[in-house]
Parts: sequence; C-alpha cells; structure tokens
Amino acid sequence: MALVDLSVVEQRYQAVLAVLAGASVTETATRIGVSRQTLHSWMRRYRESGLAGLADRSRRPVSSPSQLSAEVEAVVCELRREHPRWGPVRLVHEAKKRGIEPVPSRMGVYRALVRHGLVQPQQRRKRREDYLRWERDTPMQLWQMDIVGGVFLADGSEAKVVTGIDDHSRYCVIASVVARPTGRAVCLAFAAALRAFGVPDEVLTDNGKQFTDRFGKGGEVLFDRICRDNGITHRLTEPRSPTTTGKVERFHQTLRRELLDDAVPFEDLEAAQAAVDAWVAEYNTQRPHQAIGMAYPADRFVPKTGPQEDLLPLRLPATLTAVNGQVIAQPEPAASPDTEQRAGQAVAEGDGQARRVVAEGPVRAWSGGPVEFERVVPASGNMFVAGRQFWLGPDRAGVRVTFWADTDVVHLLVAGVRLKSFRSHLSNADLAKLAANGGRAAGPAPLPAAESGSAVEVDRTVSRAGTVSLAGRIVLAAEILGGRRVSVRIEEHTLMFFDPTTRELLRTRPNPIGWDRVRHLRDARPAGPPPRPSVEPITVQRVASNSGVIMVAGQKVALGRLHARAVVTVHVSETTLTIELPDDARVVRRTTTQPVRSIKAARPRKAGHVS
Repeated sequence: MALVDLSVVEQRYQAVLAVLAGASVTETATRIGVSRQTLHSWMRRYRESGLAGLADRSRRPVSSPSQLSAEVEAVVCELRREHPRWGPVRLVHEAKKRGIEPVPSRMGVYRALVRHGLVQPQQRRKRREDYLRWERDTPMQLWQMDIVGGVFLADGSEAKVVTGIDDHSRYCVIASVVARPTGRAVCLAFAAALRAFGVPDEVLTDNGKQFTDRFGKGGEVLFDRICRDNGITHRLTEPRSPTTTGKVERFHQTLRRELLDDAVPFEDLEAAQAAVDAWVAEYNTQRPHQAIGMAYPADRFVPKTGPQEDLLPLRLPATLTAVNGQVIAQPEPAASPDTEQRAGQAVAEGDGQARRVVAEGPVRAWSGGPVEFERVVPASGNMFVAGRQFWLGPDRAGVRVTFWADTDVVHLLVAGVRLKSFRSHLSNADLAKLAANGGRAAGPAPLPAAESGSAVEVDRTVSRAGTVSLAGRIVLAAEILGGRRVSVRIEEHTLMFFDPTTRELLRTRPNPIGWDRVRHLRDARPAGPPPRPSVEPITVQRVASNSGVIMVAGQKVALGRLHARAVVTVHVSETTLTIELPDDARVVRRTTTQPVRSIKAARPRKAGHVS
C-alpha cells in the first residue's frame, strides 16, 4: 500500500471524525501525539467554522504594550541618522534625556533600526557572558597603557599615540602624539601624566620593548625604573592576549572611529596633538560611557593629590628631562678626536627624528652651494632627514653619518667613506634651512664627475626581474623597467639608466664594475650628453583598504574611510604623490626612496577566498 502524505488540516480532520464516531478523546490524542486540550480546541473550531476552522491561525497578539510607538520610532531613527555611530544603548540614553515616556528598551530600539535598514544584523562571534570582566573598585588603582597608530601627517609619515586609561572610571589620563614611540617618548608621556594626576597603584601594559625587557636580556628599561622608583606595580599581559588590556584597546577603537579614520592628514605633530586633546576633553567630560552606566568618565575619576602625595614626591630619572618638548640626551662617545672636535655634543631632536649633531667648534659659514651636516643612525636604522627616509639598517645604529647635499645629489658618508648616493629632493630653500640648523658649507663632492670622454654608453633590455648584464655581472636597474629597452651611461662610479629616444633619466645606480672591465665592453660607444632628469611622474593604481589607506612605494597614505575599497589613481614623482580623488586631487610629500613595484591595483579577492 502506497504511503500518502496528508496535510495538517487533513490530519486534524481525521482526528475530529474519529472522536465524533465514538473514539475516546484521550486515546485519539495519544495516538496522534497532541494534548487532550488541543484536540478539544480542534473540535470546537470545527463546530464553529467547519473544515476551514482547522487551518493554522496567526499567533500574533492583538496588542503589544512594549512595542515602540510610531512617534518614538521616528525620533530614534532620526537620532541614528544624525549620529550614525550611536548604538541602541546610546539611543535609549538620549531618548530618556529627552523625556520620552515610556523609555524604549534596547532591543526595541535595535529592532526598529533593523526594520528601517539603519543597522545590519550580524551574528555575535562570542557572547558577552563568555568574557571574564573585571574592574578596579576605585580610580587610580590601575592604569592601562598602550600605543596606537593611524595618525597620518601631511608629509606622508605616520605618527603614533601613547594612550593611558584609568581602569575604574575609563578616564583618559594619557594621549600623547609622538613621531616614533620610543621608550623615552613613552616615558615622557607617562611622567607628564604622573605629574598631572598623581601616582597610580598599578600599571598594566603589554610586552612591548618600550615597557619591558621581559623577553630580552633581562635588564631594566626606563619605564620599569620609573615604576620601581615610585612604588608602582607594573603588570604585564600574557603574550598574544589583547583582551587583557581590553579597556584601552576599546578606547583605541573609539579614537579611530570618531577622530582618526575620518580626519584628513594633519599638518604636523602639533596640529595632531591639538585635535587629539580636543577629542579627549570631550571624551572625558561630555561623552557618556556605556560600560559605566552611561556616566561621564570625569564623574568617576578622582586624581591623587593632597598632603599625602607631597610626603612622597614623584621620582624621575635625571636623564628624563625635556626642554621645549624635546628630549635632551647625554653626549655620545666620540669615535675619534677629529670627529669630537668637529661634531661636539649630540642632541636628540624630538621623539621621531634621528639625533642631530650640533657643531660646537669653528665651522665654515654657508653662503650658498652644497651643505654638510651630521646625523646619528637610530636603532631602527631608518633615518628621516629633510622630509625623506634614508635606510642604513639596524647594524649601523649609533653610527654618525655625514650628509653631503646639493640640489642634484645627496651623498652619505661614514668616516669619510661614501656609502650611498641619491638623487636630491632638496631645493635651495631646503639647503638654507639645513645650514641654519647646524649645517655648514660643504667641501668638494665625495663622488667627482667623470672626466671628459671617460663615460661610455651601451644598450640593454631589462629582464623581467629588473636587471641587466654588464661585463659579465648582473646589475639591478629597476623592476618597473622589466622588458624595456634602455641605454646605460657608465661612468667611473655611476650607472645611469635612461630612455634611448628621449634621453630621459630613469634610474641612477652605483657602478659595481671595475673601470678596466668597462673599457672592454662590447657594443660600447662614447657617451653623449648626460641624460636629463625625469620630469614625468609614474602613474599607478591602488585599492584603498577598509580604513581608507593606500600603500605606494612603501609609503602609507590615509585617504579616510570615505574612500574605503575605492580604486584611486596616483601620480608618483621623485618628491610627491598626487592622488586623484572624486572631489579633488591630494598632493602628499614623498618620504621613501623605494621604487614603484606594481602599476595596476590588486584584484579584489573573491567571496569566500581564504589566504
């Protein structure tokens, strides 16, 4: 016998007919798997409406007292449109402040936002109750400290913010913008907060080298020394455990969303610090915080001041001093008597700059022409001088480097030996500024020009890897020139790659080939006039990240979240990056010397792709 699927109405109808035919209600209800009350209701509905009464009925209640009224829903949606970052908790708080009665519930507001398309419902990856939440009982018991990036400047560089949050009140006690988050810069920000608010009982940080040498040689860093001298317990998180410092990490998210992501690049560090200070003042005093019952952080924060603090004054290392906001370092040991007489005392000029050597002895007065000045290589090995980066590597950290610069070329020398040469990005005004800030008139160039008739030229095709073969050696030209026919002007110390048709200079490299081998190159010819510098920028495309940042020639440029995932065109010259945007064109000063390695924007990943 074939099985026949019966509809719900047919099954209910058969049960009702069985009871009407004399079957027991209890037995029939047990056989079909329903309660006696349900079967009685089916019989009642059948007597009232016949077979149609056995169909499914809506279970929606006739009225819902907790449902938002149309007026309240309109107010909530309008607030959300005016403040797209306000969530249901904040909207409930604002509705209560406006005297709306009854006060809507958080879930009621959330469902209203979903209905109007103002919120995209998402599955929570982890429930709130799965987290172990903790909080100190009173303010000044514990500070959480960390460092956050994303502060982009007009010159294309990225600054950092040293941050600190009071655990109990969520009051921001530290928000210092620095060019580089060195240990000394972090300690200066920490010391300023200690002077302003007093000494906390404990400080919680991650395991960054600015805070601890836990995974180093076991020594004591400056931050630990300040904590030890002032009786502060320094607590460290476990490695790869960002939720331990969750309060300051959540503060970073708010800082990015409300200030940094939508901000255009700041003019300089002072402008960035002013914007951060204004935002922090609003955060502490005017912005209700959900984690503390929509109270203001300033309402719960009480600094440690008074007679007890005067009995045990703040102790800071003697080396941690600041003059006009700049750190003064101790003199570095001189490499030789001649170097000591010329260089004098080393002064660290700001947190993010390489140390500048100020000459105390007699120097040559500058009246135009090339300039010489010294810098000390920082620990990172990456010097930022006159708006441009010069890479020497961490192995040369602490080495004093002499710069010989004019408007055509920049040479880097150590102990009189030339290390590198670059095409100059400096103008006469830049040279005058360098001369006024410790520079001096330069002597003869360390790389003399080739003698008349000594240069030769050859034609080569650049390989896909960006190299050419000269006298049996593989020489790097540039990856971007791969597959292109170029001419090479070979001088005693320099290789110049240029376009054979227009004689436009494309790249300049040091010459690794001995001059005796160059003279015997096949297909070589006497060199013509020197190639002219390139004036045409390279045009590339880039896709902005989710936070509106692009990467061009190793340099990050923040465009803002408004341009997230957008494809933009960038014109790359020797000194500037020009970004074409829908509303305008933004010009950023170039800070790197890396070559452009890709022209086209990367293809967007397909949905579901995992790399």
